[in-house]
Amino acid sequence: MSDNGQTKSTSKHSYQYNMIKGRIAETLIQELFLKQGFNVFRYGMENTIPGIMELLKGVRSDVSNHIRRMPDFVIQHRTSKEVFFIEVKFRANGDFSLKDLRKDYPYQNAYIIVVSKKYIKCITVPELQDGKEITPTSRNYLGNRKEFDLDKQTIIDFCDFAVKFFQHV
Repeated sequence: MSDNGQTKSTSKHSYQYNMIKGRIAETLIQELFLKQGFNVFRYGMENTIPGIMELLKGVRSDVSNHIRRMPDFVIQHRTSKEVFFIEVKFRANGDFSLKDLRKDYPYQNAYIIVVSKKYIKCITVPELQDGKEITPTSRNYLGNRKEFDLDKQTIIDFCDFAVKFFQHV
């Protein structure tokens, strides 16, 4: 048994379950931006260095920590050609604050997109550092981000997908 009372098997199952939820959220966001005409590049450690997640289990060093913190995507705006780092998080409760970001997160210009059972919201790292956060009542919807200029109906459609995928989570 581990310290928290879970067996290794249960803990591994929970890790895999959480990983699958995260990948579904990432895929939703990837497809949302692709549908809006953005160029989308998978950037996170599992995409840049296949197999690295398994190799880094239990390894603690500056390099391994930096690799773990890589954002999930680099996207390029369809018209302005501006480039953005995107980190996607699934949160069943819809909450995300600075304490949820890895310590010393190096990508100060990243956008954190939170997919929940009910909405898709977005916040920047500096906004988190200024004390702002994503809550069920906050108004930081992805569709309100002027930087991306996204079609709000498309976002609503993808929110509907999220509700269907995550309704029993």
